[in-house]
Amino acid sequence: MVFVSAQKVSTVVAGCKVQAPHKVAARPDKAVHNKLVSMTVGAVAAGLCIASPVMASNLQLGEEIFSNNCAACHTGGQNIVQVEKTLQKPALEQYLDGGLSEASIVTQATNGKGAMPAFGDSLSEEEIQAVASYVY
Repeated sequence: MVFVSAQKVSTVVAGCKVQAPHKVAARPDKAVHNKLVSMTVGAVAAGLCIASPVMASNLQLGEEIFSNNCAACHTGGQNIVQVEKTLQKPALEQYLDGGLSEASIVTQATNGKGAMPAFGDSLSEEEIQAVASYVY
């Protein structure tokens, strides 16, 4: 569904709403211009929405892997072994080698550190990336 106004173009595609600022000038070919603008914004919105189901399924996989492999020590984002090393942002920024990033979480989950075991031999790269996305 496309709405064209003098102030902005809004497009709703697959549940995603994208707004692009756009001035619609008065000219003889206004209908053609509006159609092209609508098609362009719709294509951009469709491209943005395609990634959403993939990201959602990746987070669902991450949550499942976390529940089965990490929650024993990290229930509720805490740490039952070393209480100061939680999965909360300030602790991750302080204790995670390389700072708070998905890449740093992947590295630690793959290789382990201190009391945390390495999961590189028991989980696939896709599963570790999904957990990192979920934790991040």
